[in-house]
Amino acid sequence: MGSRSVERYHGVEMTESVLIVDDEPDLLEMVEFNLEKAGFRVLTAANGADAMELARAELPSLILLDLMLPDVQGTEVCRTLKSDARTRDIPIIMVTARGEEIDRVVGFELGAEDYVVKPFSPRELVLRVKAMLKRMARPSVEEPAKDAVLHFGDIKVDQGRHRVWVGEEEVQLTALEFRLLSTFIRRRGRVQSRERLLDDVWGIDVEVTTRTVDTHVKRLREKLLGAGQYIETVRGVGYRFSERPEDAG
Repeated sequence: MGSRSVERYHGVEMTESVLIVDDEPDLLEMVEFNLEKAGFRVLTAANGADAMELARAELPSLILLDLMLPDVQGTEVCRTLKSDARTRDIPIIMVTARGEEIDRVVGFELGAEDYVVKPFSPRELVLRVKAMLKRMARPSVEEPAKDAVLHFGDIKVDQGRHRVWVGEEEVQLTALEFRLLSTFIRRRGRVQSRERLLDDVWGIDVEVTTRTVDTHVKRLREKLLGAGQYIETVRGVGYRFSERPEDAG
């Protein structure tokens, strides 16, 4: 297991830890080597049970989660971690085989932030991990003060406490869903392409499918209950958050 080290990435010190969950020893060793070389502290698990135990004990900065594990499905590991208040904000990048599209969709619905497809290049994986952590750690240039509270119709977003309410009911969002909702509210009335959302919310610098955005928007709408109608689909382009609450529907 690697020791903590520091690297600068675009001027940002990298001291984060990554939990790799995979039962293929050669792949595990290769990913561990490349992430340690990039300056990360690396934790490893070869099955779902050990992964969940390590995630709760160590609270890594990010989890690379293979969906095909010997004891439980990676989607079940994802569901469990995203349902736990201690671990739900840890970004999860799913590692999948090329034919596991259904599992990827399920993973997104359960709260995973991104995926990579085997076989992948070590360089691409490291870039994907860095981009995700950079995006999750840094506010966007449009983001208000960390203690600001955003209001829109029935929605209240407490930036400082990372809490969201629809009316009197509190809604549990993942870290990425929280960023997506905050971005929509700050840019209300303006059309957001899927590509721009991928860049601004996910911070992904490599090619991924825009279905990632569609899946997360669908899940966010469901969690917002009746307030989900504020998010409008602009056919062929992307999404727009209503400019005023009374414009929805």
